[in-house]
Amino acid sequence: MGTTKIYIVFYSLHGHVEIMAREIQRGANTVPGVEATLWQVPETLSNSILNKVKANPKADDVPVILPEQLLEADGFLFGFPSRFGVMASQFKAFFDATHELWATQALAGKPAGFFWSTGFYGGGQELSAFTAITQLAHHGMLFVPLGYTFGSGMFEMGEVKGGSSYGAGTFAADGSRQPSELELQQAFYQGKYVSEITKKLKG
Repeated sequence: MGTTKIYIVFYSLHGHVEIMAREIQRGANTVPGVEATLWQVPETLSNSILNKVKANPKADDVPVILPEQLLEADGFLFGFPSRFGVMASQFKAFFDATHELWATQALAGKPAGFFWSTGFYGGGQELSAFTAITQLAHHGMLFVPLGYTFGSGMFEMGEVKGGSSYGAGTFAADGSRQPSELELQQAFYQGKYVSEITKKLKG
């Protein structure tokens, strides 16, 4: 059957999505026969703007992905911060650049999940994922939601927690809040869960 390749493709401006991505990778790589790798989408902002918004340095151990490289993977987890309730424009620009893959439906049938970061509850915790599904639909890809398979962690009411049945999420607040232990546990679980499903589909 060979190795099942999971690509965790993300955009992170202030580091929150990157932290989630690394935890998702850890979870994915616990599945025997799965090889999960991290990828960044290209930046569209200039260095001067990045400096003004106090962006985190890009992870130097994570390569920038080209659209055609998506063909190499069996399944995906796509991560991004929310901007006005939807995925950040950098990630949308990356999807826009997959036109040739769309034209041939080269990604059809491949499973994918989403994870994200928002500032607060009204910032798009569910809407960011819900609207991102359109990208998968046009490619014929299979959306893999978490549902409520994460168990009791889905019903936590005693602390602030991002994420939903659509996937793992975190809150950044004013940028100072970091992903909580429970949010990271959900991210780890999502990596494992999507990898297991991808492996079965490839089987």
